[in-house]
Amino acid sequence: MKTLRYRPVSFDSKPLVGAFFIAALLALIGLGAAYYMEHHGHVVTGMDNSVVWGMPHVFAVFLIVAASGALNVASMGSVFGRVAYKPLARLSGLMAMALLMGGLSVLVLDLGRPDRLIVAMTSYNFKSIFAWNIFLYTGLLAVTAVYLWTMMERRMNGYTKAAGMAAFLWRLALTTGTGLIFGFLMARQAYDAAVMAPMFIAMSFSFGLAVFFLVTLGLYQGDGRPMGDYIVNRMGKLLGLFVAAVLYFTFIQHATNLYAPEHHGVERFILVDGGGITLLFWIGQVLIGGIIPLVLLFPLGSGKLGRGRVSLASLLVILGGLAQVYVIIIGGQSYPLVMFPGWDVSSSFSDGVATHYAASLPEIGLGIGGMAIAGLIVLAGTKVLDFLPVSLADEEVDPHHA
Repeated sequence: MKTLRYRPVSFDSKPLVGAFFIAALLALIGLGAAYYMEHHGHVVTGMDNSVVWGMPHVFAVFLIVAASGALNVASMGSVFGRVAYKPLARLSGLMAMALLMGGLSVLVLDLGRPDRLIVAMTSYNFKSIFAWNIFLYTGLLAVTAVYLWTMMERRMNGYTKAAGMAAFLWRLALTTGTGLIFGFLMARQAYDAAVMAPMFIAMSFSFGLAVFFLVTLGLYQGDGRPMGDYIVNRMGKLLGLFVAAVLYFTFIQHATNLYAPEHHGVERFILVDGGGITLLFWIGQVLIGGIIPLVLLFPLGSGKLGRGRVSLASLLVILGGLAQVYVIIIGGQSYPLVMFPGWDVSSSFSDGVATHYAASLPEIGLGIGGMAIAGLIVLAGTKVLDFLPVSLADEEVDPHHA
């Protein structure tokens, strides 16, 4: 591989300027939605006493999980020695930090009282996975910043592999902690499963790489830089493996729940009787986010995938990922709590009745605003610093190019 030159993107191109202003507008809409919900209270949302984590949490968890996966591109180069991914390691670190900050922005603004975050930062209950996640989230930002420093400062290049290993282990811990938020919730029948931890790790690989590919392709096309078929095919095949892993862990989760009689009720709700939740699971998560991308990324024959095919697969993975997180968070809360196992419970408080949740526009606006904040950070970072190689043409990045 040749020695690559890095330089900031130019905002002379209309696509990147347009993307910046659209992201800024969406971020302002998100802030306006947060203010509206804070001023009027959660009565203007679709949340209630049963569904206390609504659509903003779906976006936030998706962004946090994708942040961990976006950093996987840098790990492939620095930790596992995959030469093809080394040119994109800098952008990988930037995107991981941007996605994480976008997700955390949604979480903070969805609290209703963002100032109460000070309490969470000064009073810790170390028996709670939430308390541990505060350290995991902020720690990943710090570790990734050091990782980027070792890559971008020539004098620190000798420490890049060590910093990359630290970032790799930290992000595994972060994604494990995010999965165990649900895995440790024994009161919710849809959660309470140790398989949540490895499933969230697989989800992070899949969602993060899908987002990374689309953003990278957009930056290179918007700035008029070449991006060869070699790197496109490498990322496409890798994304296919991650999609297959997510489907595998999803099957394991539901198969083990079906084996245990105590989970038969919630499994019937998710897989058969859940209405919109069931449709999102089978059509959104399994078909759109799993089967169709696999068909696109592993076609019959040995031809090249092409950027159009990988782009479509990546978009479908993102849509399927949002559906999967929705099914996990909203579907898990919509199923009634089993207050007394083996007994039917009913009361004027709708105990024992599945909850119907419909997200309000402010909730959706806040979630999209978090994505826009992540996009603004990426656009600003690539404009100011040398995160992108000048070229990703085959002759630049393919070690076997003739």
